[in-house]
Amino acid sequence: MHFLLLWIWLSLCALQDWQQRQIANSLTLGVASLATIYLLATGSTWLGASAAQGGWALLLALLFTLPGYAMGRMGAGDVKLLAALGLATDTQHLLGTFIGAGLCSLLWLLIAPRYKPAYQQGTAQLSKKYPYAPFVLAGMVLTVTVLH
Repeated sequence: MHFLLLWIWLSLCALQDWQQRQIANSLTLGVASLATIYLLATGSTWLGASAAQGGWALLLALLFTLPGYAMGRMGAGDVKLLAALGLATDTQHLLGTFIGAGLCSLLWLLIAPRYKPAYQQGTAQLSKKYPYAPFVLAGMVLTVTVLH
């Protein structure tokens, strides 16, 4: 059941990031809040890891993403997405997802042509950065496939 919630949430984040190049705070901070409440109420993450594992996963997520954000390589939504994922999972799933996302994005850059959206949303220009959340979703799928 908890994996289903993670899949749905990550899919929504990936879709929104792909289309709009940003992830709504309601998706990232909302899940982070729910994961924190669950963690405090039960003493475990959504996947059953200890509260300490959730805390370490949160810390790792911030250590991995804040430098990229500071250098302009990642958006704030990506930082919040991985922080929420850390609170909801554990270090093993977070590390696997992060590594899997990196491998998938590298593969995308090597074999896929430059993505140019076929649609325009008003006059607003989309960011030229690649969306990261779809790669996070793919990284989580790879991680769960390997770990389970």
